[in-house]
Amino acid sequence: MVTVTVDPEHGGRWTSLHAAGREWLWHHQDQTRFSVRPGDSFVDAGGLEECVPTVRGRPDHGAAWSRPWDGGYVNCGDFQLWRAISAGSVAYRLEAEPGYRFIWAAHALLDVSEDAVLEAPAGTETRIDGGAVEKWPTPLAALGPDDGTAVGAILVDCPTVTVSDGERLTFTLEAPGQPVSTALWRNLCGWPEVNPYRSIGVEPMLGRVFDLADAGPGDAAVVPPGGVCEWRLRVSAA
Repeated sequence: MVTVTVDPEHGGRWTSLHAAGREWLWHHQDQTRFSVRPGDSFVDAGGLEECVPTVRGRPDHGAAWSRPWDGGYVNCGDFQLWRAISAGSVAYRLEAEPGYRFIWAAHALLDVSEDAVLEAPAGTETRIDGGAVEKWPTPLAALGPDDGTAVGAILVDCPTVTVSDGERLTFTLEAPGQPVSTALWRNLCGWPEVNPYRSIGVEPMLGRVFDLADAGPGDAAVVPPGGVCEWRLRVSAA
């Protein structure tokens, strides 16, 4: 059984993801998260943030996380986003002008031990911060212990990953006709420069880059001629 709790008033943030007898989401105490406005710099409070139309770049971590939601709906001006959560399945619907390009990520920060590993299909192309391209598995598959490093990576065209940490949490993203990847943020007390902390992000995403401004052909999701883009995130645990 997978149960999700959200906070519509504060960006639709997931505040709980409970499955396999445990809580999976990590949280960071920062009271400024509760007073953000569109255009503010991202406040890392943990949980799971809906990042769209970009992750990095502008607006920082997207436009949806900083706006109050009306239940499962948020209007971000250039686009409108609907979300319906039912047990371990989340259905998304984005409406915008045909041809609108965007990146979306379920920016999930997980509370996992030093023994946790990320499992993905062998041979998956992995784009690592700094420009390196490797094949999975890489040393980034081990999610601890803390070593003072912080690095991001994207597992390209990878719709399913599993976090193994005693129990197993699996994300599967379904988006026909769109680029589907998984982002990894492996911060082992290497960020920020002042008062660094540990945060592990495993982020199902539409797109192949963190920053929409860096997206080449095929690197971003594109709203089809009908003006509607739909996708589904499935979460399971054992």
